[in-house]
Amino acid sequence: MKTTLTILFISMSTMAFGQTDIIRKYQTADSLLTANNYLAAYAILGEIEPKCDARDSLYSKILWCYVGATTELEKQNRMNEVFDKSLHYGLEALKLIEKGKPYFGANYASREILMTKNIVVSYFGLGQIDSATRYKSVLYKAYKDKRLPKGLDESFNFTFFKWEDKNVWGYERYEELPKNRFGRSFSKIIYFVYSTNPDGSDKDPLYRLHVLMFHNIDPSNGIDYVLSKQLDTATNEVSGTFYAYTYTEDINFAKLQADIREVLKGNYEPTKESTNKK
Repeated sequence: MKTTLTILFISMSTMAFGQTDIIRKYQTADSLLTANNYLAAYAILGEIEPKCDARDSLYSKILWCYVGATTELEKQNRMNEVFDKSLHYGLEALKLIEKGKPYFGANYASREILMTKNIVVSYFGLGQIDSATRYKSVLYKAYKDKRLPKGLDESFNFTFFKWEDKNVWGYERYEELPKNRFGRSFSKIIYFVYSTNPDGSDKDPLYRLHVLMFHNIDPSNGIDYVLSKQLDTATNEVSGTFYAYTYTEDINFAKLQADIREVLKGNYEPTKESTNKK
């Protein structure tokens, strides 16, 4: 009996020490997050999250911070086009968000959609279009099920990259190509091109590149979309429809990404052009 009590006491002491150690490390991680030292906080939270009992009230706090640190690291790497790392953090964050659903409110689930969108951007940045498409299908299903949060319910950012001193954001609409080609104008894809501030953030919208519905008189030509450039604040820039760059309804995104870079270089032959004199 004495031996049993001794073992039980040692076991309880070990558990208490372990819990105290987790609390101490959580507090350290929380301070690091406050100081914006996300990488150091991430390392600590990654160590203690699997050690903490999921039934303990401390677990949800650790998980919340862990998701926050991982999400911020994903964003930092994505915005710096370090897409292999942003993908790593994005996939990890997605798993952590799934763990967090039972602990946090209904609005928390929207993080899953946002992170899915970010993963799409990372895969596009790596040129892994097939993998990006698999995650895009998750967004399209959520669109059909009317589960998308406001801001992502009509279109989503699927690609981001820097071009010289500009930021380029590509957005895709969920709506499919209209059957009536003459009823209205429709852009399936829009690339927004911004000038940048010294810190690399967006400054002014310069122009947009639209994957624009082609008002097709002869369906046999196989053209569903054509690339078009529309100016915002840019001066001494060409605008117009570039018939050298056309696409079918099932857009070849690898070709589109390459075409966009050619247009950014100034390689286009518009049939109609104008210059913004603002």
